[in-house]
Amino acid sequence: MKNTTTLLIAAGALLVGGVATAAFMNNRSSAQVEAAADPALAMDDAAANGQIEAGALQYAEVLKVTPVTAKEQVYATVIGSEAVRETSTTNTPHEVCEDVGVQDRAPERDGNVGGTVAGAVIGGVLGNQIGSGNGRKAATAAGAVVGGIVGNKIDKRHVGGQVTTRTERQCHTETSTSQTSKVTGYNVTYRNPDGTTGTMRTDSKPGSRIALGNVDQVQGYDVTYRYNGEEKTIRMDEKPASDRLPVVDGQVVAAVPTGESQG
Repeated sequence: MKNTTTLLIAAGALLVGGVATAAFMNNRSSAQVEAAADPALAMDDAAANGQIEAGALQYAEVLKVTPVTAKEQVYATVIGSEAVRETSTTNTPHEVCEDVGVQDRAPERDGNVGGTVAGAVIGGVLGNQIGSGNGRKAATAAGAVVGGIVGNKIDKRHVGGQVTTRTERQCHTETSTSQTSKVTGYNVTYRNPDGTTGTMRTDSKPGSRIALGNVDQVQGYDVTYRYNGEEKTIRMDEKPASDRLPVVDGQVVAAVPTGESQG
């Protein structure tokens, strides 16, 4: 009876030990499967147990990404330029003078004076020398009449109606018209950095490029991450591709950092 009881106890102990061993092995296999499915989990477990090997790959959690910008001048390439001209017309009055010949005609003389009287006197004197008595009187009268007529004609021919020419300076106003043209600006066609084109008016002729103004250019990214319960910030040239950063020996190796500060 005593031997039988001892055998039963030994068998039970072996059974319990086998079940415990099987359960332990099963749990270990499950943990290995989960670790294989999530390397980060395996690394965290290893870190917790102090089992991380030198050079092993780990991951840090990305908390925030802030772009770092700076003002930069943007230029466009000049494709062509055309001068804009303004034409104006000016009217200028001025005086023009010249010397011209002018003819003057003397007024006609009265036939009863001047040459007429002189001709009558001369004709009367000549007539008075012809004949005698009443004949002389008649000749004198006739000579006076004829002399007056001849004197009148001579007076008209030589004095009355005579034309003379003189030089006179005459002036008048003329208007001259002139046109002037000047460049007031340039119509410039340019190509933007993104390939689009545009036009603008400039006061002076541009060179090979024109300034379009200042824009914010991204110089890098300040990335805040958590590793081993600590927060840190690192300056990276490129934006992280995911929400985790690879870490080797406690250092982020996703990109060469340009600066790092303790968070």
